[in-house]
Amino acid sequence: MSQPAPATIGMAADEVDTPALLVDLDAFARNLSRMATFAGDAGLKLRPHAKTHKCAVIARKQMALGAVGICCQKVGEAEAMVRGGVDDVLVSNQIVGTSKLRRLAALAADARIGVCVDDAENINAIAEAAGEAGTNLDVLVEIDVGAGRCGVEPGAAAVDLAKRVADADGLRFRGLQAYHGSAQHIRDHDERGAAIENAARLARKTAEALSVAGLECEDITGAGTGSHPFEAASGVYTELQCGSYIFMDADYAQNRMADGDQFDDYENSLHVLATVMSTAKPGRAVVDTGHKALGNDQGMPTVADLEGAKYTKPSDEHGTIILKQGDNRVRLGDKLRLIPGHCDPTVNLYDWFVGIRSGRVAALWPIAARGAAQ
Repeated sequence: MSQPAPATIGMAADEVDTPALLVDLDAFARNLSRMATFAGDAGLKLRPHAKTHKCAVIARKQMALGAVGICCQKVGEAEAMVRGGVDDVLVSNQIVGTSKLRRLAALAADARIGVCVDDAENINAIAEAAGEAGTNLDVLVEIDVGAGRCGVEPGAAAVDLAKRVADADGLRFRGLQAYHGSAQHIRDHDERGAAIENAARLARKTAEALSVAGLECEDITGAGTGSHPFEAASGVYTELQCGSYIFMDADYAQNRMADGDQFDDYENSLHVLATVMSTAKPGRAVVDTGHKALGNDQGMPTVADLEGAKYTKPSDEHGTIILKQGDNRVRLGDKLRLIPGHCDPTVNLYDWFVGIRSGRVAALWPIAARGAAQ
């Protein structure tokens, strides 16, 4: 059961109850537009990843700007998106288990649904579920292009799975999932580019082998916020799966551009609003945002409103702000904005986005797929 919204439309931003997830609506809109323009200029389809926002309202905004659909990682996320009016969803992951596959196949009665595979037995199980539901599913073979996680070896092994998909009733072979997740956070620009160059080479090799086998590879999909210019330039990828670009986070700020400058193509539109709950220790402020309010798996948040301040030592419900020497501006009850270290798991801790424009609450969007772990 979702919690009540921490704000009401028209409320001043500093009156929002905390912890709360704020979206700077103007920066968010610029991020949406910039990626949509990039994909259009590159002649590529955009299929943003909804694991970042888990919100059908945002997914529809992305599609209104030209996205062909969205990605999800879980069946529960896909169900929330379809219930929210999204009609084209790729589950860019392997789905295993009878109950999950039955839900996935049933969902295909209401939307175009795709799923990834890297195992022959899984293909048989998906086909069985589609047959029971009387629906059809798009299937992409995932190849390992360097992440070392899911995916079969590029080339012959992928062709064998594609043949099995093409021969199965209720399934349609659509192409290749070729996502290099760990490349998103390779800090050096040239090293990041080299990783994607190798991924594109492996995807190209597999597409050529599919062609020889008489199989059409409609899509080669992948790419993320940290690497999408390289996939776009490769001439191999047809579709981009970027997600974090809409919000950005503190971790992406550590990536470097070709000139060595900070990766700043997209703005930090997402903040966690915190309240100062203690100033008992000189030089420190304790806020009401700890592990239960922030995804700290890729590092601590940064403090947007206090130059030189550093967030540290989170516990379940507390975070400590070390203040710049001599800074005595912070008072009990003050509100501070924090830029999350990792936007995706941070979003998953909340029920609502609070949209802010000109210092006031202008939108409240439910995070419908929050906690959709199945």
